[in-house]
Amino acid sequence: QVQLVESGGGLVQPGGSLRLSCVVSGSIFSRNTMGWYRQAPGKQREFVAYINSGGFTNYAGSVKGRFTISRDNVKNTVYLQMNSLTAEDTAVYYCKDFRSDYWGQGTQVTVSS
Repeated sequence: QVQLVESGGGLVQPGGSLRLSCVVSGSIFSRNTMGWYRQAPGKQREFVAYINSGGFTNYAGSVKGRFTISRDNVKNTVYLQMNSLTAEDTAVYYCKDFRSDYWGQGTQVTVSS
């Protein structure tokens, strides 16, 4: 059974940084395209970034240049480094395994002074 467990969320001031982690078990992680999505209160879940097995990355326009997705195939972990955070980045962040279509439980990111 595929499991994804996110961590690293929290409260941060505007302009600050956070790094999210998502540990994956139960799948051949190195072969999978992995992604991050987010859902703000009252809004639909939206795409943030993905990284494929070869390391190719793609980002939503709203986060390009501020967020960086990466992966460690030894640790079966995908990361999301978030810099220059603003209140508009406040949301629950979810990781997704595109091969299995499984999601993590989400981690809350709140950007507020």
